[in-house]
Amino acid sequence: MLEQKKGFGIEMKKVPFVTKEQIEEIVKTYPTPFYLYDEKGIRDNAKAVQEAFAWNKGFKEYFAIKACPNPFLIQILHEYGIGCDCSSMTELMLSNAVGINGQDIMFSSNDTPAEEYAYCAEIGGIINLDDITHIEFVEKILGSLPETMSCRYNPGGIFQLSNGIMDNPGDSKYGFTLEQLLEGYRILKAKGVKNFGLHAFLASNTVTNEYYPQLARQLFELAVRIKEETGVELAFINLSGGVGIPYSPEQSGNDIQVIGEGVRQVYEEVLVPAGMGSVAIYTEMGRFMMGPYGVLVTKAIHEKHIHKEYIGVDACAVNLMRPAMYGAYHHITVLGKEDAVCDHQYDVTGSLCENNDKFAIDRMLPQIDKGDYLVIHDAGAHGFAMGYNYNGKLKSAELLLKEDGSVQLIRRAETPKDYFATFDCFNVFEKLGN
Repeated sequence: MLEQKKGFGIEMKKVPFVTKEQIEEIVKTYPTPFYLYDEKGIRDNAKAVQEAFAWNKGFKEYFAIKACPNPFLIQILHEYGIGCDCSSMTELMLSNAVGINGQDIMFSSNDTPAEEYAYCAEIGGIINLDDITHIEFVEKILGSLPETMSCRYNPGGIFQLSNGIMDNPGDSKYGFTLEQLLEGYRILKAKGVKNFGLHAFLASNTVTNEYYPQLARQLFELAVRIKEETGVELAFINLSGGVGIPYSPEQSGNDIQVIGEGVRQVYEEVLVPAGMGSVAIYTEMGRFMMGPYGVLVTKAIHEKHIHKEYIGVDACAVNLMRPAMYGAYHHITVLGKEDAVCDHQYDVTGSLCENNDKFAIDRMLPQIDKGDYLVIHDAGAHGFAMGYNYNGKLKSAELLLKEDGSVQLIRRAETPKDYFATFDCFNVFEKLGN
């Protein structure tokens, strides 16, 4: 992030990892809109995460596939020993197809169909139970319980840090209560489970170095209590996700080295004196692993001057729905105008028949001309993955900007044939004479 001084004040900006000249070359082969991912950024971040937790011999990051389910990107992360956090059958299948299986898979699902538990067991993944009733459910499906199982904890109430309320676990549908958790471990132990895990997710997209260490303290103290009251010694504690990214240029990002050190200090303070210094630490980050390293590239194709000033682009909420769904902020750079004065106020819109199909509302940007390329930042997680086909819109391509500057197609753009593919009883192309 850089500060840019303007005549009317100081404006913060994000610097994209791609230039106008690079995009002009890319669009000769791949038309906008498309997602573009930064291989170097992904690799450097993966290394940093591994280094931050290298003090823990059993540490493992399980990338949350839901954030960005692309096998090429998952393979890059796996080169650094990173596994997969899956939440559905197709995510399990994708992980297995990439060559990630066994205990490199953490299956953290909820309201889970029987066949999904069965498939997870078949490929050797770790089942992370979401409810005490699922113990009996899984046992009936598999005949007996796996030797390794995990339980998801929900403490209820409000979770807050020194800088305020972060989230409300009491309203969350996930996890065991404390009483259920203790009873659940007793049941699992009695049924022959040998390796136990504890998992919790208490807040989403935190931009503070305090979150993991404070969550770790709660879970480490709980682990000691579990040992004392049930005789169960945990093999691993999964801090899940929740480590966020700074979507706005005014925000300061998380420092994964500081976070890792914070967790280490709590580990030494709580677990080691309790004789639990061999517990492995797991994480399940998605947004932090991939978010800043993916952008949506789109082109300005229309301008409209009515009660407000509008710029229409060739992407829409189908390509990135977070702004429409959550009112989420994504920073926008107009390529080639990075140093221009942001003295025009625009709504940047897509073409859906929905008035919330806007990437920005009342955003101060430089003058945008038709044909300008816009980079929408921090779309690498929960961007493409949340796409849909409303209005018959088609999902865009995904491209990887390689470390050597070349570009690799890692998912082609959808075509009308893809959209119509499930109409088995009504052949659209036959009706159209194609």
